[in-house]
Amino acid sequence: MAKRTQPAPNGDASTVRDVAARAGVSASTVSRVLGGTYPVAAATRARVLKAMRELDYVVNAHARALGGATNNTVAFVVDDVTGPFYAHIARGVEEQASAEGRLCMLCTTHGDPRRILAVVETMREQRADAVIVVGGALQDKAYHDRMTHFAHALDRSGSRLVLVGRPPLGPGVPATVVDYDNEGGAFALTGHLLSGGHRRIAYLGRVPGLSTSAQRIAGFTRAHELLGLAPDPGLVLDGVFSRSYGYQATRELLASGRDFTAIFAATDMIATGVIQALRESGRRVPDDIAVAGYDDIPVARDVYPTLTTVHVPQEELGRAAVRLALHRDELPDGQHLVLGTHVVLRESTRRAAGS
Repeated sequence: MAKRTQPAPNGDASTVRDVAARAGVSASTVSRVLGGTYPVAAATRARVLKAMRELDYVVNAHARALGGATNNTVAFVVDDVTGPFYAHIARGVEEQASAEGRLCMLCTTHGDPRRILAVVETMREQRADAVIVVGGALQDKAYHDRMTHFAHALDRSGSRLVLVGRPPLGPGVPATVVDYDNEGGAFALTGHLLSGGHRRIAYLGRVPGLSTSAQRIAGFTRAHELLGLAPDPGLVLDGVFSRSYGYQATRELLASGRDFTAIFAATDMIATGVIQALRESGRRVPDDIAVAGYDDIPVARDVYPTLTTVHVPQEELGRAAVRLALHRDELPDGQHLVLGTHVVLRESTRRAAGS
């Protein structure tokens, strides 16, 4: 049977038979793939799913019957809502969605890029008014291409892809971007440490391939270069954004014997682990080693000593994401909003001894 090369004629939504023709299988096989109740060979399943993507097939029959109608739902897609940073953005999303008469649906991905794509596809099928994806993006072409595809697919269905804390997908891609000055915040915080006399600054929590991490490293590096300096590569350590990583990485850094007078923790959660490890080793903060974080979550004010950090307007990120997705005329010159960040000075940083 010849495969179709175009979507269903006369602009109608694709059917199970269209998908079957494109995949070269029977309609019953397509139904089995959709239902998930009968075993289907992996290669066959892959062909069916590929055909569905190519035809923009929408599984939900009710949504298909409604045509371009949406379901008054805003989807919030995040790695893990238990983290304070994401929780505050979620609060902003929920508050604005409620004010707009929309139901907010929370979807967690646990950092799995495949899960992100699957959730976005499901929300497209459900005709959500907006799909808000939060957190750093993988710098990967295949992932970028799939997100670009979904942006166009959501737009055709009357929905909107919103990226929060992620870079734009490129010119002509129908997506809203609500970002914050990530690199600028890291630049300002590093400048604060350098102006305090610190010249050996460790950076804990670089995540290769993650946009958020790349931007913070860029700001960290640029602040050094402004003074004709270069960060010591041996003091820039890869890791994850967790308290346990900060604790373990600091212990390993101290055991290595490397010389440093300050630590830039990529997040406040990392910084809490750093302070604990320094305290257990007998180092005083900030008298012996200064510590700074990033995000300004509540723990930054509760830890002792209180943490110097970069403030990110988390709740406003969430509110703006919903508002701009539903009222796209608010940014007539483009759907890209960048919110400011600033350094919050607290007790954990001080001028280096002898400076």
